[in-house]
Amino acid sequence: MQAVQDLPRQRTTGRDSLPDNFPYSGHNKALPGIETMSRPLPAWLPATAFVLIWSTGFIVGKAVVPVADSNLFLLARFALAALMFATAAAAGRADWPPLAQAPRHLLAGALMQGIYLCAGYGAVAHGLSPSIMALLGALQPLLTALLAIPLLKELPSSRTWRGLALGALGVALVVLPAMQAGAPHAVSPWIVLTGVLAILSITMGTLLQKTSISRADIRASSAWQNIGAMLVAGVLVIATGGAGALRWESGVTLWASLAWAAFVLSGLGTWLLLGLVRRGQAANAAALMFLAPPLAAVQAALLFGDRLAPLQWLGMAVAGIGVWLCQTQGKTRHAEAR
Repeated sequence: MQAVQDLPRQRTTGRDSLPDNFPYSGHNKALPGIETMSRPLPAWLPATAFVLIWSTGFIVGKAVVPVADSNLFLLARFALAALMFATAAAAGRADWPPLAQAPRHLLAGALMQGIYLCAGYGAVAHGLSPSIMALLGALQPLLTALLAIPLLKELPSSRTWRGLALGALGVALVVLPAMQAGAPHAVSPWIVLTGVLAILSITMGTLLQKTSISRADIRASSAWQNIGAMLVAGVLVIATGGAGALRWESGVTLWASLAWAAFVLSGLGTWLLLGLVRRGQAANAAALMFLAPPLAAVQAALLFGDRLAPLQWLGMAVAGIGVWLCQTQGKTRHAEAR
């Protein structure tokens, strides 16, 4: 996919062939838990699938607001996802990481899913539009690029920096009108800050994926990470009165949302994201998040009647240009060792 264009270019055969070290290539042996395929996948397919799935994340968050407490819903989601990945790891006889490394996987899951989704779903439950919450995710590439300099010694190209600047401008054009008094669906700055906390959390979790835990089998690692997310959601459930005191109204909306969230979002979506992050440059992989907000905006308009102002749609377009700049080829530099 485009997010890994910074990988060394290798000679390939065929129109849709991928470099040998691409995570979804049939030649790849470096990413445990991704099965060898008889034919390489087209480069655009994992990216397209990820964006389509990821764009529904906060749509689910708003859909369950009338029927379930968001933290209790996420606790159930993480539990099902942990069970799913543990079963997949056991069925495939995957190698589990040593127990001494389990805290790293738990921390990654707590950051990348636990705090991120609990804060994000909480913001949506308190009135933030799913499309705006999705667009706050566009801050992640900027934060990732900044943090990748000292942590990963990655220096994005000047083209990437220009793309990130346009992305940040697009975010401002969308978010600031929603914070004005008297605006439709106006929200408190504190709710927006909660959304920013969610993005900071997933940014740190994304960077942690590129450390030593990237060598673990992706199924076993995902099982541990969902347990880490469960711990976050569990603490919040207890802090807000316990499961018995929280809203949980069984019905089609609840169970369909839970199935989609656990098996498609936490399952397939997270699996795709981990694969992309582990093999791509941090800032460019994260820039894919820019593509989800327009899709989320359309879904929110169709399902919930949420509407964005023309200025906010302009912000979406500006962010899209930022994506294009971030995803096109630029020369990545590495910070000098000190």
